[in-house]
Amino acid sequence: MSDQRLLRYLAIRTYTGLLTSIVAGLLVFGIVLAVLLTVGIVRGTIGWHELLSQVVLGGVLLFLDVQGLFSLAALDARIARECFGPSERELLQRRIDELATSRAAVLQAVDAERRRIERDLHDGVQQRLVALAMLLGRARRSRTPERADALLQQAHKESQDVLIELREVAWRVYPTALDNLGLREALGGVSERCSTPIRMDFGLAGPLPQSVETAAYFVVSEAVTNVTKHASATEVFVSVQQYGSVLVVRVEDNGAGGADPAGSGLTGLRSRVGALDGRLHVHSPPGGPTTISAELPCV
Repeated sequence: MSDQRLLRYLAIRTYTGLLTSIVAGLLVFGIVLAVLLTVGIVRGTIGWHELLSQVVLGGVLLFLDVQGLFSLAALDARIARECFGPSERELLQRRIDELATSRAAVLQAVDAERRRIERDLHDGVQQRLVALAMLLGRARRSRTPERADALLQQAHKESQDVLIELREVAWRVYPTALDNLGLREALGGVSERCSTPIRMDFGLAGPLPQSVETAAYFVVSEAVTNVTKHASATEVFVSVQQYGSVLVVRVEDNGAGGADPAGSGLTGLRSRVGALDGRLHVHSPPGGPTTISAELPCV
């Protein structure tokens, strides 16, 4: 704490102390008048008109005293915050540091997502395309129509699986249903593709910013993907509710729990939510249930 701040606080407190003394003096004066009024009533020396005027005057004085005390208390707290709290420059520097950290985290999350997409394409789609090419080559070299027909059926099945997996990868990059149909329908697609039953509850007051819809979608999508891969759950509950200017997204499952908040998937979600000045909470005790909730500002 600097000496300049301390001297400033002491100087301001001197003035507020004088004001407090005046208000306290008025309160004592009002108490004395109330005592004298009570004595006059007991002795019967005060008429009804004088009593009424004194009660009105005393009520006004009491109201002003109480309001003055509350105002002085609020003023004292405000002065303490301004004198001893962080300055505007410090708040600005703190905000700059938060934005720099958030930007770095977003870049790391984007790089991690790109690596995961590349791995999915290499280990999934690419391998299936290689198998499809081999089936077509075997069918072309087959000498009997029956064998060629069986190989073509396998190739057709493999091509369908490739399309499904490629569609999954594309949805993980960005779901076009968000632009065309909105958040509700996009999350409906997540429910349809998930092998675990999902119950959804929506309570949206109106349209949301595109960035908020995107973040909400990926929170649900990533959480549901983790449930399918690791939780061994039999049911998932998804809640999307808007409370004023905040969108709250909650995903809860009845699985085994034990989710690691520091894992790559949840870390990426925390970075994505933090980029919107939101907050991500993960509660996953061993044995379950696991609850992932995100609070996203809509302004």
